[in-house]
Amino acid sequence: MDLSKIEISDKLVPENYLKLAQSAQKSKEVAVSELLEKRKLPEEGWSDERIEALVAQLAALDSNNFVSKVGLGEREAKIVCKLVAQRHYNFGHGIGRSGDLLEPQPKAAGSTILSNLTNALLLELIKEMGVRSCKSCFLVPMATGMSLMLCLLTLRKQRPQAKYVIWSRIDQKSCFKSITTANLIPIIIDTNYSSEKGLTTDLVAFENKLKELNVDDIVCVYTTTSCFAPRNADNIIEVAKLSARYKVPHLVNNAYGLQSTYITHQLEQANRLGRVDLFVQSTDKNLMVPVGGAVVAGFQNETVRAVAKTYAGRASSSQSLDVLMTLLSLGRNGYIDYVQQRKNNFIYLRNNLIKFANSHNEKVFESKGNPISLALSLETFKNTNITQIGSMLFTRGVSGVRVVTCIDIKDIDGYKFINWGTHSSVTNIPYLTVAATLGLTTNEIDLFFKKLEDCWSVYNNKFV
Repeated sequence: MDLSKIEISDKLVPENYLKLAQSAQKSKEVAVSELLEKRKLPEEGWSDERIEALVAQLAALDSNNFVSKVGLGEREAKIVCKLVAQRHYNFGHGIGRSGDLLEPQPKAAGSTILSNLTNALLLELIKEMGVRSCKSCFLVPMATGMSLMLCLLTLRKQRPQAKYVIWSRIDQKSCFKSITTANLIPIIIDTNYSSEKGLTTDLVAFENKLKELNVDDIVCVYTTTSCFAPRNADNIIEVAKLSARYKVPHLVNNAYGLQSTYITHQLEQANRLGRVDLFVQSTDKNLMVPVGGAVVAGFQNETVRAVAKTYAGRASSSQSLDVLMTLLSLGRNGYIDYVQQRKNNFIYLRNNLIKFANSHNEKVFESKGNPISLALSLETFKNTNITQIGSMLFTRGVSGVRVVTCIDIKDIDGYKFINWGTHSSVTNIPYLTVAATLGLTTNEIDLFFKKLEDCWSVYNNKFV
């Protein structure tokens, strides 16, 4: 409500008091006007009260919140439980229309603004992080694996006879299942291993497959930037060059790579020197919101829009609401501060891990092309039930640490992976991985090493 446009009787409040209050109100209105007109991230984060006020104004524009409403359709955003209505700030119509996530809804002007504003702020953030040439992006209310599948289905529609996906091996089930669930045939390219570099992309194998297969039968080449050490980020620049040379689309799984300027600059270079059609990143990992969303981005508007049109039906607005509120809460400077803290924490974690390794006759694997994850060898426990150390850490409240045995075999949809978890069929040294991601603190790192030291001592005395 704009009180400056209402004649308020001085019997309700003295005029000088009212003017003072209206002046304070105007500064808030200016911030909202700038956000909606310029669609730019605020430099500094907003207060919770200001964010809630904006969200309430947007929700009031949806038909289910009109004072006089008569809903005779099958989908009128009726919410029977008040707790659910509060949780969603009275947004109930979702985003997009049947068959296009980016199409506006006549019943839901507020939800449409919410969706489009969120996408605009996300595009600005992607550019701010280093992918300057990115032309378009949108938030998908599905987690990364399903969003990657949506991209694969879109590329498949553009190449009717194509059925193969040339994929650089990464031992995360969702990455691989995005291919098989799309009913496509994976051509698995194992990684190269060396003690000096860790696990790297086998570019020769990629090119050999591009030469061997009919390019019209290839849906895309599929790479990954963010992964568990000792695997490095794929060499997306060189793969992008191959993609451009052979005229084959290139899809990049950038699951938690948006928080790393090293990775985002690789994406920018890959597009400049070769071809990148689409890259996908998780909202929970990069924006610290609940699981359930991903951002599909690309360097051509038409390609990104094609993915939005592949989505069947409407979609939940919950993810857009979470992301918009988070971005406004952080502001540009708040997010950049988190990114810088993450970089500092990675160095701190790495230095302490090397110190720990040296004191226990272990080593930290080299993986200079991985700016987020680190791997510590577990040679001491090689001939024991090595997964116990992971269980011990978990019972002490340490989550996210992965223990890799180098002996597991995994069958996924009929495809067998030797040494599952290692991203390679030749790795033979067991290890555990840790990661420095957004939101990690130095206190958490210090506490982790205290607990690791305790587990190491207990395990060593009990099992070795």
